[in-house]
Amino acid sequence: MTEHIDPTTGEITEKAPVAAFIASHLSGRTEEELSVEFHTLLEAVRAHGKKGSMTITIVVDPPANGVESAPMPIGIESAVKAPKPTPVKNLYFLDDDGLPVREDPRQMAIPFRDAPTNNTFKDA
Repeated sequence: MTEHIDPTTGEITEKAPVAAFIASHLSGRTEEELSVEFHTLLEAVRAHGKKGSMTITIVVDPPANGVESAPMPIGIESAVKAPKPTPVKNLYFLDDDGLPVREDPRQMAIPFRDAPTNNTFKDA
């Protein structure tokens, strides 16, 4: 627990550190899962050279049926936005019908033919 001084009243109260709460939530299972997600994020950032983010949300529900002494359900959710590799792109042209094609439809086609082969060699 840490002490907190209320700036308006000067009253000293004790506050539970949020990191300790997260570490103990569900007997440490939440902290383990968050650590795995965090390290996955770190590896993705290193691998792709792009930024990523991780958001941890503590969700607190009111006590059941509004009973003041009832327990409060508290959950921890996380969302990871890890970078992904840049997709490989290919260049296409649009033909007269608006369909993607690999060869430029405005370019005149040049007919190619195979060159004749010659198996005789000339001595120099």
